[in-house]
Amino acid sequence: MILYPAIDLKDGQCVRLLYGDMDKVTVFNASPADQAGQFAKAGFDWLHVVDLNGAIEGRAVNIAAVEAILEAVSIPIQLGGGVRTFEDIERWIETGVSRVILGTVAVRDPALVKRAAAAFPEQIAVAVDVKDGKVAVHGWVSASELEPIELSKRFEDSGVAALIVTDIGRDGALTGINIDGVGAVADAVSIPVIASGGLASVKDLELLKARKGVPIAGAILGRALYTGAITADEAITAALQKTPA
Repeated sequence: MILYPAIDLKDGQCVRLLYGDMDKVTVFNASPADQAGQFAKAGFDWLHVVDLNGAIEGRAVNIAAVEAILEAVSIPIQLGGGVRTFEDIERWIETGVSRVILGTVAVRDPALVKRAAAAFPEQIAVAVDVKDGKVAVHGWVSASELEPIELSKRFEDSGVAALIVTDIGRDGALTGINIDGVGAVADAVSIPVIASGGLASVKDLELLKARKGVPIAGAILGRALYTGAITADEAITAALQKTPA
């Protein structure tokens, strides 16, 4: 299981939101690049970066912060938030982003996702952001009529590298990952699934790894990592632990 410590960018700072609410924000580091360096030094193999302002505005906003992160670390980053066009995707990949996350356009324009996945193999992920059983878009502000499995199945055999399944109702709340919800998507498609939203302790990682069915490919670590509820060492150890047959 690959772990992705999260760096959420708002107004150039590294923050965490509660339930995706831009008004319920905690600043954890004024320097996202410094935070990225700390995570790389701690031994993580990837970073998960989101331009929160960009997700709301529909365009890249925290460009300087992302570029500073790319300069600060050599580990790959996956980036989402405000990526709406093929040109946006191409620009970020040329800048050095290893994987671009598409959310709103995956609902509104699935053909664009498939085109991008064909053009940039293994470099496109789809965000499946779930609120009250439906997929949310535009920075989690608006709801669609799509169910998470329905959206996920759109991209079977398209070359999408991963699905990032987030339970918005748990995000930032340290209430535990929705293992059944994430697992249902993983069991329904052949695309690797990354769990997100609510991870509270090392127990969540153990439960994800122990569930029956298709293995969960990764997990995103947010508030629990920042507050010390889970340490980098124990998270990495749990992720590497072999699951009993």
